[in-house]
Amino acid sequence: MSKISFIINPVAGGGKAKGLIPLIESKMEKYEKEYSIKLTTKPEEAIKIAENCVEDYDIIVAVGGDGTINEVARGLVNKGKGILGIIPGGTGNDMAKSLGISIDPERALEHLCNGKNSTIDVGQVNDFIFFNIASIGFDAEVVMNTINIKKAIRSRFAYGISVIYSLFSFKKKRIQINIDGKFAEEDVILVAVGNGKYYGGGMEILPDAKVNDEYLDVCIISGIRKTKLLFLFPSIFKGNHIKYTKYVKIYRGKNIRITSKEGLYLNIDGEINPKVKDIEFNLKDKRLNVIT
Repeated sequence: MSKISFIINPVAGGGKAKGLIPLIESKMEKYEKEYSIKLTTKPEEAIKIAENCVEDYDIIVAVGGDGTINEVARGLVNKGKGILGIIPGGTGNDMAKSLGISIDPERALEHLCNGKNSTIDVGQVNDFIFFNIASIGFDAEVVMNTINIKKAIRSRFAYGISVIYSLFSFKKKRIQINIDGKFAEEDVILVAVGNGKYYGGGMEILPDAKVNDEYLDVCIISGIRKTKLLFLFPSIFKGNHIKYTKYVKIYRGKNIRITSKEGLYLNIDGEINPKVKDIEFNLKDKRLNVIT
């Protein structure tokens, strides 16, 4: 019988993840599972906890948002063993959506106990590992601006305010991009490179992406006025933006490199990293075992 360890980010989803503890305990007793529960106390602590837990447990479950999932998964990749489980407890839960895992915690727990083990690709961008989507441009700046706005305004409307502010303040990024030897230079609104389909709280930015096809999908949005961008964005939630081929281009590759004379914020699985001018995406040789 598999032994399961739950790693919970208690602040994820405004405390939603921590509130799932009674449900977790109930399901584990129902299925007579041997389990443990550990809570994180600081950023990136889940990596070390996962590395330690995988020595004694078969399945390591991330309970939180995409950032928590990324940390737990990194711990397993670092150790080269273990199976990742996911119980969505954040705000976006995009990795769960990309893997077809229910965002309803109770259904996700049932799935954890009865699901199958699959392997997925592991992406790398510069020195960082990612499992879902990494991006540069407008979306990364919206996230960065949201963080800054929340410091001044504690409101659930912070993201919406950030989108409007970013529309006025954002400037197109002049980049050079190389996808498996095919080179282009253009002014872009955003570039998303991913293993999964969803990011930004449910936007299906890469509708044809597959987590296990050994390729990275690429979406480039360019040549569109910012006023029109406001009307294009809603179509991304259902993946319908790809029909606007004048502004949206979709590619697939194994090695993608982006360079720019100006620093670019890098959004990795929903977490913002410092500005860089040279970004390289590829797939690692290692793969990750996941309950799907």
